[in-house]
Amino acid sequence: MIDPETFARIKELHQQAGLRASQIAARLQLDPRTVRQWLAEKSHQPRKSKPQPSKLDPFKETIVRLLESYPVLTARQLCQRIQEEGYNGSYSVVKRFVRKVRPKRRPAFLTLAFAPGECAQVDWGSYGMIRVGNSQRRLSFFVMVLCYSRQLYVEFTVSQTMEHFLAGHLNAFHAFGGVPARIMVDNLKSAVLSRKPGAEPVLNPRYLDFANYYGFTVSPCGVRKGNEKGRVENGVGYVKKNFLAGTELPDFTALAPAVRQWLDTVANVRSHGETKRQPVELWQEEKPYLQPLPEHPYDLANIQQVRASSQFRVTLESNRYSVPARFAGMRLTMKSYPDRLCLYYDNALVARHSRSYERNCDFEDPDHPKELIKKRRKAENQQLFKRFLDISPRAIKYYQRLEQRQINAGKQVREIVALMEIHGRDAVARAIDDAIDMQATGADYIANILECRGRKLPEAGPLHLTRNADMLEISIQEPDLTLYDR
Repeated sequence: MIDPETFARIKELHQQAGLRASQIAARLQLDPRTVRQWLAEKSHQPRKSKPQPSKLDPFKETIVRLLESYPVLTARQLCQRIQEEGYNGSYSVVKRFVRKVRPKRRPAFLTLAFAPGECAQVDWGSYGMIRVGNSQRRLSFFVMVLCYSRQLYVEFTVSQTMEHFLAGHLNAFHAFGGVPARIMVDNLKSAVLSRKPGAEPVLNPRYLDFANYYGFTVSPCGVRKGNEKGRVENGVGYVKKNFLAGTELPDFTALAPAVRQWLDTVANVRSHGETKRQPVELWQEEKPYLQPLPEHPYDLANIQQVRASSQFRVTLESNRYSVPARFAGMRLTMKSYPDRLCLYYDNALVARHSRSYERNCDFEDPDHPKELIKKRRKAENQQLFKRFLDISPRAIKYYQRLEQRQINAGKQVREIVALMEIHGRDAVARAIDDAIDMQATGADYIANILECRGRKLPEAGPLHLTRNADMLEISIQEPDLTLYDR
């Protein structure tokens, strides 16, 4: 397509200058075929092509009528019908036309009704990344909705593992004040291990055990049948649009109190679009129909066997946690809860840590390395005592005197060995012998002896006589010795 100015220039060069199409094309840098095409046109507006008749035209009304009466007919079936009436065109033409005129089928769903306490629906939601300490983790949230009242429970996590899935259920039960008779779930692996056409779904045995403990049945939705749990699907969307959208998320720890306040002041006190009543108001009616919670909570822990490293550490999600040093290299049982970590050896608790969701961190209990430090210090003291005894045969006698004096013999031995590093073995051995002879007990005496022996006395200088003559002529009176006789 060329612009109107180029079209006018082509006409001018041809009519006024008398140039041929090839000459015009060379001057305007156009293809000669383009110039010839536009020379044949009277105006810049191109001619509209006339629609070509189709062999299908006489049968289009028949196809539309059949589709209105029988929407499930395929293009192949429709092609066979019109071939019986004389159509001799191709199947592809029929298929394109059917695709264009077939009315779109929209799925129809029944409105599900639930009695008070009959059912709840659960699902996971995800929403970007969030900072946890110095790490970035994917943000998830667990949602449970009571089907009758639409009372909502939301809990944020950075993991969708089994212990978090079960903890979300348990915390929701406590928030609702009871357990519904049935819970509808999606086909996530925490609830459904596998599904085969025509067979009952295979439930996760851990989730089934949890359900039996709290007395509810599990109702998995059909594959790709999200409409069956539309209440919780709407709840997930409502959390994203009303709570998370436009909210600054500074740190993961700020989410729990914020969502509790939002549930109490917004989500559960709004006028629900379907019931036209507040969920918290209907929940008060539904609460008596919920099953009571058992006296003791279910053990939510994920249990696995781990081996402590030579640095007496176990690893969970890239974080390292300490155990007592004596368990280095040993197999332990680790029970991981959403908020804590417990380690057992032979059914005895040996370590407990708060669970961290940061990355690549090391957590050590100050009591765990004490045994190793004590053992190493004892070995070092034994080596030190051996070096002390090697100084002199009389070193053992000197050590006995140190113990008799009831002073810290280990400290005294350490200081005497240090003196040997400075003054040498022979000098310290001689000092010990002298200290024994002088009955001087203690490293301070040994150090004093070594210092005295090492001190050099100044050499005597030459005698200088005075040169003053008057001083040489001084006479001294003889002393009177009779005083002694008296």
